[in-house]
Amino acid sequence: MRKLRLHVGVQLKTLDTGESPNPTSALPSGSAMASNVAQQKPKTRGFLHIARHGAGPGAIYVVTYHRLGHDGEGSLPRPAQADNSQSLIELLERIGVDFRLGEVRGALADVLRFGSANIPDLWLSDEEMVEKGLVES
Repeated sequence: MRKLRLHVGVQLKTLDTGESPNPTSALPSGSAMASNVAQQKPKTRGFLHIARHGAGPGAIYVVTYHRLGHDGEGSLPRPAQADNSQSLIELLERIGVDFRLGEVRGALADVLRFGSANIPDLWLSDEEMVEKGLVES
């Protein structure tokens, strides 16, 4: 029991930011929370456009991220290519697409059925877009 108390005490001390009036508090103070919010980069709303070229197992997929509300400002979108359906799924996972959403599952079905579709409501910061290779830097 004593080891557990010591372990919990060590955890509380390591989580303490030093700014809290209560030294045993594991929660950061208001000023620490404000600095974390200020450090977050603004995210831009956009959508992914997926186009299939070809049919069957030899089909390739081109994925392009389009930002909304920028009217040509900044960098241009850079298409990403997926050589097969498995690499398309891996690319979408790397970008951060949530496959649990009905819109995403419907868009993937539309790609198979019609050859192209859009995945709406993706929020990415400029750094995330460059990091994931979705825009030319």
